[in-house]
Amino acid sequence: MNEILKSIGENGLVPVVKIDNAADAVPLGKALIEGGLPVAEITFRTDAAEQAIKNIADELPEILLGAGTVLSVEQAKKAIAAGARYIVSPGFNPKLVEFCVKNNIAITPGCGNPTDIEMALEYGLNVVKFFPAEALGGVSAIKAMGAPYTMIKFIPTGGVNDKNLMDYLSLPNVFACGGSWMVKDDLIKTGNFTEISRIAREAVGIMLGFDLAHIGINCVDAESSLATTKQFAEIFNFALKEGNSSNFAGTGIEVNKSMGLGKNGHIAIKTNSIQRAVAFLEKRAVEIDMNTAKKNPSGQMVAVYLTQQIGGFTIPLLEKI
Repeated sequence: MNEILKSIGENGLVPVVKIDNAADAVPLGKALIEGGLPVAEITFRTDAAEQAIKNIADELPEILLGAGTVLSVEQAKKAIAAGARYIVSPGFNPKLVEFCVKNNIAITPGCGNPTDIEMALEYGLNVVKFFPAEALGGVSAIKAMGAPYTMIKFIPTGGVNDKNLMDYLSLPNVFACGGSWMVKDDLIKTGNFTEISRIAREAVGIMLGFDLAHIGINCVDAESSLATTKQFAEIFNFALKEGNSSNFAGTGIEVNKSMGLGKNGHIAIKTNSIQRAVAFLEKRAVEIDMNTAKKNPSGQMVAVYLTQQIGGFTIPLLEKI
């Protein structure tokens, strides 16, 4: 897969931005970075779009920068020259798609029906925009359209917000979600970039869904493990479940029958998406020990450990089931 598209999928969210004043572009970009979301799709809906793209590309190269609402080859050329790394169109424009494909430019054209999808397949595309998502039937439409086109991934945009975000991202054929709710016009115009950072951070939090799975405590042997587990079970009225390598008190306390990884044990963190969680953490300079990765029978990673310990505990990430 194209590396740009791969990065979009790992980020999982694409803020769709309308900028009226190119001077706001860099502060906006910094706000998105601060919010943990270094991605922006600058739409060609205003005269400031081209210069806004150039400003961000020149000063914030770490942002995964695209141009949206691109309606012609001419606009695509301007966007790429200004520094955009991918192109997004609201509909399927054969001339535009052909230009991008021939020039190895990542493009996600808008597809709203099976005919559009089959045209995309003819050009070798496997990631498309689904727009306007809610107006076209939302989650139900993606499920129905995706059934005969299992090779296609969708980026729904239009009506996506913090309330329905996970309804979309939980679908296996949704690649990422685009939306303008994170970068509302009034916030940009009034220079309220702190609020944009907060909303972006909140959206990333919803997408990743980090939560405590359980705490694992190391014990020297099976006897001490069982004794410790019984203490927790008796004091807090937890159910006791004995296992081969560890025992559980309730679902939140695991007591190992030996000195496992970590000085004291482990703290397991669950997430909606291991792949996106790893990409997010690596951008924050958190090292992941890929040698510990576990995959399910379909080859999807479902668990992996952070390299570092925190407070004497190793930190495994677990995919929510």
